[in-house]
Amino acid sequence: MSWEAWNFAFNVTVPNLLMLLMGIFLRRFRLIDDNFCDSASRLVFNLALPCTLFFSIATNHGDLQQHIPIIIYGAVGTIVTYLMLELVAPLLVKDPRERGIFVQGGFRGNAAILGVAYCAMAFGSEGVAIASFYIIVTVILFNVLSVITLTRSLSSGRGGGPGFLSMLRGIVTNPLIIGILFGLPFSLFSISMPEFVVNTGKYISGIALPLALLCTGASLDFRAMFRASNVAVLSCIARIIVVPGVLFLGAWLYGFRGVPLGVIFLLTATPTASASYIMTRAMGGNSTLAANIIALTTLGSFFTTAFGLLFFRAAGLF
Repeated sequence: MSWEAWNFAFNVTVPNLLMLLMGIFLRRFRLIDDNFCDSASRLVFNLALPCTLFFSIATNHGDLQQHIPIIIYGAVGTIVTYLMLELVAPLLVKDPRERGIFVQGGFRGNAAILGVAYCAMAFGSEGVAIASFYIIVTVILFNVLSVITLTRSLSSGRGGGPGFLSMLRGIVTNPLIIGILFGLPFSLFSISMPEFVVNTGKYISGIALPLALLCTGASLDFRAMFRASNVAVLSCIARIIVVPGVLFLGAWLYGFRGVPLGVIFLLTATPTASASYIMTRAMGGNSTLAANIIALTTLGSFFTTAFGLLFFRAAGLF
């Protein structure tokens, strides 16, 4: 394999890995703590990341219709992989209450944070714009399907999960979804914004990914990986190998090439979203299992992403 392929793979994955490691060390030396991570995570989720997604879409005029195929593929691919995991869960997971956690950990990737960071490093603003279109529907589906699978899995336990109105409220008020939807009219109707607004948006957007990566690293508990069960390992394999493999192959067969194909791989190869832990805990599930899945996939995804980029780049696929 050529040096160019190695260089491309390292330049995409290593900076993100170093930011995660920096978060771990800053936490270890008590320069950041839980309070900082909680506040910073809220800032990223409620302002900086929605701003990033909004401006990525809003400043790409006329691109919405061009990217309808990738929007549809993201939606269909998410549903297909979810159904695949639902089918195999009874065969692989003995405890019915852990099947929903296994499914959520396998199909719900951290596309909005780590995925966008990967795309920014690999393909610049073009990659972020395409990624923003891809996750328009997938962010909604991640939330809806996670509630469905956890509710089904935990129905025999206490609470039974949130009702339909609560789920709908959570989707409608999701800041990431709001940022994406607000940006669509600007893209569709080629509406321009004043330069000072765009520049201000760039400043706010600029803090999203570095701060998110630092907090992700500071929140990792690598000791949890040594307590990981076979369910966590199976969910990890699904998340960082099976799901990205299936979706990449499907995208290639569908006809995606170049940057869109690379974006699809990077978004689908991400570790399990940290929101899966929050949702599992809120619904009375095995939150330790959810945390183990996040830790395993976070570590493993860097290797699978790096080698995937290396192989696909050397093959000339993007």
